[in-house]
This record gives sequence, C-alpha cells and structure tokens, in this order.
Amino acid sequence: MDSTLLIDFMPLWMFLAICLVLLAGYPVAFTLAGVALGFAWLGQSLDIFDAAFLEALPNRLFGIMTNDTLLAVPLFVFMGVMLERSKVAESLLETMSVLFGSLRGGLGFSVTLVGMLLAASTGIVGATVVTMGLLSLPTMLKRGYDPRLAAGTICASGTLGQIIPPSIVLVLLGDVLSSAYQQAQLDMGIFAPETVSVGDLFVGALIPGLLLVGAYLLYLVFITWLRPALMPAIPPAELALLRGPGMALRVAKALLPPLLLIVAVLGSILVGWATPTEAASVGAVGAILLAAAQGQLRGPILRDVVRSTTQVTSMVFLILIGASVFSLVFRGFGGDDLVSDLLSDLPGGAFGAMLVVMAVMFVLGFVLDFIEITFVVVPIVGPILLGMGLDPVWLGIMIAINLQTSFLTPPFGFALFYLRGVAPAEVSTADIYRGVVPFIGIQLLMLGVLAAWPQLATWLPTLVYGK
Repeated sequence: MDSTLLIDFMPLWMFLAICLVLLAGYPVAFTLAGVALGFAWLGQSLDIFDAAFLEALPNRLFGIMTNDTLLAVPLFVFMGVMLERSKVAESLLETMSVLFGSLRGGLGFSVTLVGMLLAASTGIVGATVVTMGLLSLPTMLKRGYDPRLAAGTICASGTLGQIIPPSIVLVLLGDVLSSAYQQAQLDMGIFAPETVSVGDLFVGALIPGLLLVGAYLLYLVFITWLRPALMPAIPPAELALLRGPGMALRVAKALLPPLLLIVAVLGSILVGWATPTEAASVGAVGAILLAAAQGQLRGPILRDVVRSTTQVTSMVFLILIGASVFSLVFRGFGGDDLVSDLLSDLPGGAFGAMLVVMAVMFVLGFVLDFIEITFVVVPIVGPILLGMGLDPVWLGIMIAINLQTSFLTPPFGFALFYLRGVAPAEVSTADIYRGVVPFIGIQLLMLGVLAAWPQLATWLPTLVYGK
C-alpha cells in the first residue's frame, strides 16, 4: 500500500479498525479508547501525530462530570426501569387488548398504542421490545394472528422509544448537537452563537413521533381490510367474559397513572416550568410513587432498579469517555478536515452530504448502538452539516428516526435480536425479518416526508420557544 495513502487516510483506517474490533465482540468503550490510543502510539512513532492532543482529555472528562444535561440520563433510565418493574406495561397491554378486542386487528392496535405510551414513559427500546414480546406475542399467536405481522408490530412499536420523548437518544443527541452547533457557528465567524437544547429536540420530535404512530396504525387498518384473516377479533362471548363489570374503572386505573406521568414530564418542559433534567427528576419521583401505588415498591425491586440504572448509566458514560479519547486522536490525525473535504466535494451540496451521512449512519446502526453513533459519528459530521446551513433540530430528529430504522433492519437490527430472545419457538427468525419489512418502509417514508417538510420538526419548537 502506498505510504501516502496510509498516512493521509489514517483517521478512516482508525474508524475501520474500530468497526472490525467491535465485530470481533470486544466491549465498545474499551475498543474506542484502546484502538484510538494504539493509533496515537503508531502516529507518534511515524511522527504524524502530536501527543499534545491527549493533554486535553482531563478537561474533556471534567466537562462530562459537570454537564447538567447528562444528569437526565440516569434519571430517565431510573424512571424507565422502575415503570418496567412496577407492572405498568402488563396492566396497559391487558386493558388495551380487552378495550380494542372487538375490532379486527385490535391486539395490533393495542400493542402500537402501548408502545407509544411506554416510549413516552420510559424511552428504553430494549426493555419495551422484550416486555411486549413476553406479554403480547403469545397472546397474539393464540388469537390467530399471523406470526410475521405480530412480530413486526411488536418490534416497530418497541422502537418508538428512539423518537418519542423523553428519549435517551434525544437527550444524548441534544447534548452532542449543542456542542456541534456552537462549533459550526464559531467556524463561520459567529462569536455570539445560538444554542440548541434537549428541550428543543423533545418538542421537535413530538409531531414526527405521533405521525409515525399514526402511520403504523393506518398500515394495520389497511391489513385488516386487505387480509382480515391475519388479524382476527376476539370472539364476542370470550370478550364479554374478559371485560366483566367495572371495565371503565379498570381502564382508568391502567391509563391514568402513566398519562399523568407523561403530562408531568413533557408538560413541564413544554410550558417552560422545568428543564429536561429537572423534568427527569419529576419523572423518577413519579415512577416511585406509581410503583408504590401498584404495591411494587419493595426492597428487592428497588435494589434491582437501582442496580440496573447504575449498570446502564455506567455503560453510557464509559462509552462517552472512550468516545472522547477517540475524538481527540481523530482530530489529531486531521480527521475533521478529511471528513469536511469529503462531504464538501460531494455533488448536491448540503443535500448530497446529508444523504451520504444518513446512509452511513444507517449502515453503522447494524453494528453499533445508538450511543456509539451519537458520541463518535455525530461530533465529526455535525459541525460540517450544520455549517452548511441545516437546522439543528431537524438534523437531530432525522438522525433519531434513521437510527430507529436501523434498529429494525435485518440482519443486525437490535430490536430483532431483543424479540428473538423472548419469542416462542414457533416464531422463526425469518418470520421476524419479514414482519418488519413493511415497517421499515414506513420509517423510510417518514424520513422522506421529514426531509421534504422540515417544518414538521421545526414548527413546534419555534412556536413554544420562539426561535
């Protein structure tokens, strides 16, 4: 290989090395930091890397520790895990299934709506897919639902936690895009830069998220009209036994608590009473009260919730530390300039650059989790795209929906693996793969609609925050 090619494209070789090591099964955080440090040593040996770049690492870590926005991560994770353990999902699914049971496709509608409510309550994709897979998939199969349709509905509904706030994805994206937006403006000579916040992304995601839920429901309605045998209704006699007396009270008890929690969290952000971090603390306290009301606030459950929250939070911040090391070494090799030149030389200007970035992120979503893509890829491409004049809120929502789509796409979509782990033996992997294909089409259509009408993401933040 030509030595000039090796040296000039060192940042890309480093990125390729990280992908290969991750495919070998090594932990993400240690891979990011380890490969970056290995390339830093190689670059210093070849006299093409200045080790002074790594001297900025302590300041980076201190910035992470003092970042108020990132405090929302453990709080939202705690809220989601507590709600999962407090049987809220189980109660919601049972009640909604009975409520819509008289309709063809009623169970599918119930799963989609419960997925939306859980997304707005927890924001954790894996927990939602596993919970609904355990609770609703056996019931749907028992009622005569097509396995592919049932699996696709559960996977797609479970990934709504990527886009519907309060989403962990949007919290992390908001923090990263805020820094990228300020850097882009400074690079353009704007020394009093505007800001973008997590709250902006939360508000901007509401309309696209609800449109996506509506598109899922319309698809299910279309299937019930085209092939009604795939989604039968519950027989009237059996439904009468399931409903029994006091149905209205059961519906109220199942729906009101999570709805009140959603209103408390999102409503406090929308009206400006609380920042996303403060709203996350409201959600955490609300989840504790809800668990207590359900009789689930016991010692073993609380210990399990705290332990799970600690594990997820530690994973997120360890990946962030590894990504900080990677970012410094990447910049030390001139990676920012290399990526900027590559994107700027593409035909189509900002549209062409955006299209390529979305395609790369979509492919990376097969092998990397959204956390790695957010911490590694977005800081590299974000300032370049924003410097081309793209709106930061619109860009953040596009990235979130794109990552949600990659979660569904065979053969490596994470949601598919989550469901495969809990699905009954009669549901094959091929059934799951085929079942998600129409929903992938809906996701891609939503990306196209949002690309054509950015106002779907930007209108509400402008109305709420006046910017």
